[in-house]
Amino acid sequence: MPALPPLSKMAQAEGACHRPLATSRLELNLVRLLCRCESMAAEKREPDEWRLEKYVGALEDMLQALKVQASKPASEVISEYSRKVDFLKGMLQAEKLTSSSEKALANQFLAPGRVPTTAKERVPATKTVHLQSRARYTSEMRSELLGTESSGELEADMRKRVVKGPRPADEKQSASELDLVLQRHQGLQEKLAEEMLGLARSLKTNTLAAQSVIKKDNQTLSHSLKMADQNLEKLKLESERLEQHAQKSVNWLLWAMLIVVCFVFISMILFIRIMPRLK
Repeated sequence: MPALPPLSKMAQAEGACHRPLATSRLELNLVRLLCRCESMAAEKREPDEWRLEKYVGALEDMLQALKVQASKPASEVISEYSRKVDFLKGMLQAEKLTSSSEKALANQFLAPGRVPTTAKERVPATKTVHLQSRARYTSEMRSELLGTESSGELEADMRKRVVKGPRPADEKQSASELDLVLQRHQGLQEKLAEEMLGLARSLKTNTLAAQSVIKKDNQTLSHSLKMADQNLEKLKLESERLEQHAQKSVNWLLWAMLIVVCFVFISMILFIRIMPRLK
C-alpha cells in the first residue's frame, strides 16, 4: 500500500473531514484520505505528480476492506464512497489520454459524488473538480482549434512585419514563416475535425448497436410473454380437465361403496334368518 499523506496534512484534514457517523477507524481513515485526494484533484498538479494515483489505489483497497468489515456502514454510504473513488480513478485515466477531445469525451462519462464528503462543503468536491476539468479540456480544445498563444503571437508579429513592409532581405523569410504558421494551424484544425468526426462515427455505431440489442431484447421479451400466456391458458384447461376427472372418480367410488354396504347389509340379514332354522 502506498504511503499516506504527511501527518501534518492529515491532522489539518482531520477536523474538516471527520465524519460523525463513521462506524469504524477504517471508515474514518478512508474519509480523511478521500478528502485529501479531492483537494489534490482540485489543485493544479505537475505532469509528473504520482501521489494522487497512489492515494486513489489506497482508497480502492480501503474501500474493499470496508465492504467486508463486520461493522460496515449502510449500503448507500458505501455506494457514495465507490462513486467518488471511481470518479477519481476515471479522472486520472482521462488525464493520460493524448488528445484534448478524447479527454473531454471521457470527462463527460464521469459521475461525480452526490453527497458532500464533509459538513463544510455546500457542493460535493468531486462535482467541483468535474466542472473544473471540463472547463480545462474545453479550453484546450479551443486552443488546439485556434492555435496556441505563442503561435498566435508569432503570426501577429509576422503580419505586422508584412504590413510595415519588411526589408528585402527578410521578405522571403517572413513569408515562409507566415506560411509555416498558417499550415500548422490548418493541420491542427484538420486533425481536430478528423478526431471529432471519428468520435461522432463511433457514437453513431454504438447507438445503432445499442438500438439493435434493445430491439432484439424487446422481441425476445414479447415472445416470452406470448409463450407465458399460452402456457397459462393450457394450464387452466388442464386444471379444469383434472378437476372434472377428479369429480367423476369420486362419484364412481361413492356408488361402489354404497353398493358394497347394501350387499353386506343384505347378506347379514339373510345370515341371521338362516341360522335359527338350522338349529
